[in-house]
Amino acid sequence: MDGERPLKTYTSTEKTMYLVGMAGQNVTYCVIGAALAYYLQFTLLIPAFVVSTIMALARVWDAFNDPMMGTIVDKTRTKWGKCRPYLLFAPIPIFAITVACFINFGFFDPEMGIFQGKNALVVLWAAVTYVLWGMAYTVGDIPLWGITALMTEDQRDRAKLLAYAQIAGGIGAGVTIIAIQPVALGLGERFAPLLAPTARVSSAAAGERLGFIAAAAIFGLVGAVTFQMAGLFARERIPASEEKHTLKENFKLMWNNRPFRQILLSGLMGSPRQLLTLAGMPLVTYFYASKDPKKAMVYLAAMGGGLFLGQFLAMGMVPRLIRHVSKKDAYNFSNIAATVPYLAIFIQHRLVEPGYLVFSWFLFALGGAANGNTIVLQSLMIADAVDYEEYHHGIRPDGVLFSGQTFIVKMTTGIATVLSGIAYTAVGFSDAKVGELNDYIAAGGIPRDNPKYDAFIMLLFFLVSVPPAVGSLLAVIPTWRYCLSDGEHTRILAELNRRRHAAEDGGAAETPSVGAP
Repeated sequence: MDGERPLKTYTSTEKTMYLVGMAGQNVTYCVIGAALAYYLQFTLLIPAFVVSTIMALARVWDAFNDPMMGTIVDKTRTKWGKCRPYLLFAPIPIFAITVACFINFGFFDPEMGIFQGKNALVVLWAAVTYVLWGMAYTVGDIPLWGITALMTEDQRDRAKLLAYAQIAGGIGAGVTIIAIQPVALGLGERFAPLLAPTARVSSAAAGERLGFIAAAAIFGLVGAVTFQMAGLFARERIPASEEKHTLKENFKLMWNNRPFRQILLSGLMGSPRQLLTLAGMPLVTYFYASKDPKKAMVYLAAMGGGLFLGQFLAMGMVPRLIRHVSKKDAYNFSNIAATVPYLAIFIQHRLVEPGYLVFSWFLFALGGAANGNTIVLQSLMIADAVDYEEYHHGIRPDGVLFSGQTFIVKMTTGIATVLSGIAYTAVGFSDAKVGELNDYIAAGGIPRDNPKYDAFIMLLFFLVSVPPAVGSLLAVIPTWRYCLSDGEHTRILAELNRRRHAAEDGGAAETPSVGAP
């Protein structure tokens, strides 16, 4: 009987190597996502509003680029499947462009106009390489997530794989976020004595630039090698649907798929949460560590460690959690719960050590747990939306809908970067002022002890706490009345498996119902 037929699923080795690949891909992402904006603004001294504009325009392009790649994936038919070919060939080009983002033409000169002299080359290189990186990253990211819906027919195995994938990705991201800046600063200290200062660039600044280039190359190479494992070992078990859509039809499909539309809007409205990561690095650098690489590592490990530990534990518990609580409720109430620790970070930020560190670690762990839940649940709900589309219209848009997840990640980072750029510009902390502060630190100054920098320090604490709390509340609005219940999805998946097995046995699968309810 069909009900007794075993469901096809991944092997243990396949799962392990896919997770290794996921960790590596997130290492690569965080080289750019966590370090590039800092490097461009605080090392090369490109004005905050210019960095924000570059990333905002890149995100506008992604609104078209990501669905285009999703459409290409869904039209791909090879002996390896439709996602795996891209996983085999994408990691090396992504690595090359990642390093290129940091090479550039040197430093931005605050005394010259944006498009004067070498400044024009510095800005243009930053813009072009960042856009190219986003395009290359999309080629690998959409298939990496899309293949999860093709590796197994079993709903529980898929939930476990997505939860473990987010944990693996979080480990890769966490290690990179915590380590890349201290490594770059440490290498910069070693390079500085070898470099002669110029009239405008100190040895310390030149060393820091080379330190970031070297760190990007080291972390990028590790990310590329491990990312490659997913393409080498993952296998697709669910056949691609015969029907293919044009890009225009896929845009319409994405918007008309109501569950996906709600998830997409929720992710975009939650964009301010990304400021926790974006502002966290300059906060540690300038307030706690004063650019000391050892102190930066300690503080990033202490506070970031709490965040990621809470996140990983929560991610691992999601498959058990959704056996007792609906995905909708788990997602919404996790977002609401996150507001409490985020707001508390701002309220208690002037506590003295070591009380501050202990309390901060606890708050970041709570925030990380709430965030870990929502990250895994978002992926699960997108996978459910793929099943929803196949059930109602007979097509599996794995690539197109998971391109939405890639789009959410990049767009939310872009929006958060714009918000931070506006904030930095508003308090006058950009280009020349950053160079002045860097010189002050190089001369032995400690910014947190100088009232001159109080406005900037207060802004950093604000950015890592209040906007993430607001973003968590905003994310709940589109999904408060989420339309796809767990019971309905279970029924849909059972029917889809019945159709597939009937087709494999030579029977005629029923025609899917027309139109979504």
